[in-house]
Amino acid sequence: MFRSRSKDEKAPTGQVTADLSKQPRDPQAPKGRPTPKRSEAQTQRRRAQTVPTDRKQAMRRQREARRADLARQRQALAGGDERYLPARDKGPVRRFVRDFVDSRFCVAEFFLPLAVVILILSSLPNTQLKNIAMLLWLAVIALIVMDSVGIWLRLKKQLNTRFPNEPKRGAVAYGLMRTLQLRRLRLPKPQVKRGERP
Repeated sequence: MFRSRSKDEKAPTGQVTADLSKQPRDPQAPKGRPTPKRSEAQTQRRRAQTVPTDRKQAMRRQREARRADLARQRQALAGGDERYLPARDKGPVRRFVRDFVDSRFCVAEFFLPLAVVILILSSLPNTQLKNIAMLLWLAVIALIVMDSVGIWLRLKKQLNTRFPNEPKRGAVAYGLMRTLQLRRLRLPKPQVKRGERP
């Protein structure tokens, strides 16, 4: 009754299980093989799903996944969808900073067009125009510094009152960097109109 089986008796069971696996099996019948550990079953499942047969196919899948992620991110930057935004733009603090900056005129956003005008004026041979360009350059820099300090102070105060318990590290610098971009080129796109307070 409890005797060990010989090698000859064990061999046919392998063939029987192979034949049984092709046919639909009764749920009550014994399966004829040991149950794999959960970790082994999970690794086999993952390997079967994720590992492609050749390297080119793996690279193609990776490229397609990257393209899909970038497309979702671009769409989120254009529409303001919080789920797919990059990590630096996520969260209620960053959203408030964007709305705070987008709701007002900033001198810094006109820096690039003014810099082009000043560069053209300074390249002309007329010395009077060069002096005007130099004065204009100093005036623009002074205005940008004063405006940025004002925005920095107001934004810091607003963040401390609205989000006292949230981490605000780098939020003010994020807002000041946003002021340097032209409004229509900002990403994520502005969600508030000028003059509309967040």
